[in-house]
Amino acid sequence: MIDSAAAPQPSGRGAARRSALFEELVALFTAEGFAQFTLDDLAARLHCSKRTLYGLAGSKEQLVRAAVVHFFRDATSRVEAALAAETDPAARLAAYLRAVSAELAPGSARFFDDLAAFEPAAEVYGRNTRAAARQIQQLIDDGVAEGAFRETHVAFAADVISSVMVRIQQRQVAETTGLADAEAYGHLAELLLHGLLR
Repeated sequence: MIDSAAAPQPSGRGAARRSALFEELVALFTAEGFAQFTLDDLAARLHCSKRTLYGLAGSKEQLVRAAVVHFFRDATSRVEAALAAETDPAARLAAYLRAVSAELAPGSARFFDDLAAFEPAAEVYGRNTRAAARQIQQLIDDGVAEGAFRETHVAFAADVISSVMVRIQQRQVAETTGLADAEAYGHLAELLLHGLLR
């Protein structure tokens, strides 16, 4: 999970206020989605002016995308920290997938439905999904090289994993199984570990 797209950030007190507003936006969006809100609604819910929101982004669409980038950037930092805390290949893979699951857990079904339906936000989620798939392939590669995982066709395993991750991101797994995105990642972690361990 990673998203490096970011606008120039103000420094000092302005940066702290900006960050706090994005945290509030992310909390609101993950709990309730974002499609139904107008800028007036958001200003009322965040107890700020529309002008303040326009200071964050030039339109509601840009504000939503910026909040989604903020969500994934913060999630990526925490996932990478969880990964760095482990050295054993199996523990690293498990920690990575469970951390991804934990980061997605606060997102309501409405939030993920809105993400899938709004192309600029879906593109951010998709980019993060592709980055996560590449990271998982690297973790499997490392585990095979170190002898912790059985010999497997890593590119094929990565392709299967990536396909499942894309289906999760596009809400197809939720539709066919009823699983939330976070739950689906948790089950993917279990399947992977049982399939790869010697």
